[in-house]
Amino acid sequence: MFNGKSVLVTGGTGSFGRKYARTLLDRYDLKRLIIFSRDELKQFEMQQELNTPCMRYFIGDVRDRVRLMEALRGVDYVIHAAAMKQVPAAEYNPMECIRTNINGAENVIAAALDCGVERVIALSTDKAANPINLYGATKLASDKLFVAANNIAGGRKTTFSVVRYGNVAGSRGSVVPFFEKLIAEGAASLPITDPEMTRFWITLQEGVDFVLKNFERMSGGEIFVPKLPSIRVVDLATAMAPGLPQEIIGIRPGEKVHEVMCPADDSHRTLEFADHFVIQPSIVFFNRDQKYDVNRLGEQGVPVPRGFEYNSGTNPNFLSIEEIRAFNERARK
Repeated sequence: MFNGKSVLVTGGTGSFGRKYARTLLDRYDLKRLIIFSRDELKQFEMQQELNTPCMRYFIGDVRDRVRLMEALRGVDYVIHAAAMKQVPAAEYNPMECIRTNINGAENVIAAALDCGVERVIALSTDKAANPINLYGATKLASDKLFVAANNIAGGRKTTFSVVRYGNVAGSRGSVVPFFEKLIAEGAASLPITDPEMTRFWITLQEGVDFVLKNFERMSGGEIFVPKLPSIRVVDLATAMAPGLPQEIIGIRPGEKVHEVMCPADDSHRTLEFADHFVIQPSIVFFNRDQKYDVNRLGEQGVPVPRGFEYNSGTNPNFLSIEEIRAFNERARK
């Protein structure tokens, strides 16, 4: 569905944007691929790796609606990956997080509607479900904005959906490169914030593939959640550095012991498919089909039990230490 199309990625120089761009170029014959981000150095570095004739690099910030309007002219599909993501940084710089994650989402929506974009998928996070930190709260607000945008669209063709998933193994800012750096520097121990801590675990390529598939599935207004394995952070540390002591340092500001992707309070709106869940919108859209139990690919979903919660701590699928090693090795590719 991407052949001959123009695609724009906000935050396109990040870990996801780079992998997404490379995957699109490998699999499809695009008309244009636009990388929209505010860091000129990262754009310069990315151009050394990816600079095919269809690619365009736009310096811009999602806080700037005028610049987004310029970049989105003639664009068919948008992946909104730009965000302020670091939990402690958001706690200490709350207004900056709000301006990027909430005001930026509003600007992407307005620009996409005005420019006649066909489909928009916004990337979310497990921290947006039952949030306890500002990052999660802003991403919950962003999710609500993108879902409600289908109502704002009225009779226009633009549709909006959200993809929510867990920690990406090996991405910038994740614990894996942090542990790797400590190990390489000969650290005497690895810091663990809480011995009970669990996380959902996904490779960057799996995240990219899930987003690509949901462009085909989406009707507008859904929150797509993949079925993922969980890991125990102490097992991750053991897998990466067997025999190295682990030091419990305490939970950081805004950090959870376990993450949730489908809250129990949304169970009455959650559908289970073979390899993912869909959280249906809570509002009714004007002049839109809101039957989500069968998607555009013909996949059938069924309601989850009332009170169902998709939680990294109670997930039936946990990776063993050996499986974590194999998973992390696969994530490097």
